[in-house]
Amino acid sequence: MLRRLLVPLFPLLLISSALAAPVRVACVGDSITYGAGAPKNWAYPDQLGRILGSGYDLRNFGVSGTTMLRHGDFPYDVRPEFKAALAFKPDILILMLGTNDTKSQNWGTHSAEFEGDYRWMVGQFQAVNPSMKIFLCRPPWVVGKGGYGIKEAGVESEIPIIDRIASSMNTSLIDMHVVLLNHPEYLPDNVHPNQAGAALMAKAAYKAVTGKDYVGQVPPPAAPSAPKAP
Repeated sequence: MLRRLLVPLFPLLLISSALAAPVRVACVGDSITYGAGAPKNWAYPDQLGRILGSGYDLRNFGVSGTTMLRHGDFPYDVRPEFKAALAFKPDILILMLGTNDTKSQNWGTHSAEFEGDYRWMVGQFQAVNPSMKIFLCRPPWVVGKGGYGIKEAGVESEIPIIDRIASSMNTSLIDMHVVLLNHPEYLPDNVHPNQAGAALMAKAAYKAVTGKDYVGQVPPPAAPSAPKAP
């Protein structure tokens, strides 16, 4: 009798598994997330999406030039991408802001607001999906004198703040700073990672999300489908 009851359930379990929705992943950040410095389709979120595979729905909400500081010169929270990321209600959030905050017009005037603004943004995401897994990223290393007004000294000042927030708000940490540290060949303009640098960042994020190392080359983007014959 028990066998007769269990056998019909097995196909239903397979169907349920096949229909399971992909895990929603949102990458929120500035030009480094958007992909400045890397070829089209080779930003770190693009590469991460390909190595995570079809079980994940990854979307890039990066906006060039944006700050975490709400009184910065180009705050992320007023951009439509912020609202779009919240509406997406991701299962996983990878948040990497702070690089543009190091500019003198931002950090020099509003550095005391950075922690509060960062906590506010994390709270906004937690509110739309309390079960969301959130990864806060230490911003990437800035080479030498930097560029675009961005400075390594500011990044180093932000890191302990980000670490403190991650510890106190039940979030996890991805150290994107150490990934590129002392490798200027991956940062041709001192700030933005090239394709190879973005690959290292994607692999760091992959390990954080899955708990596994990704070994090998990141696959190229899928070729566009050929148009159907009329």
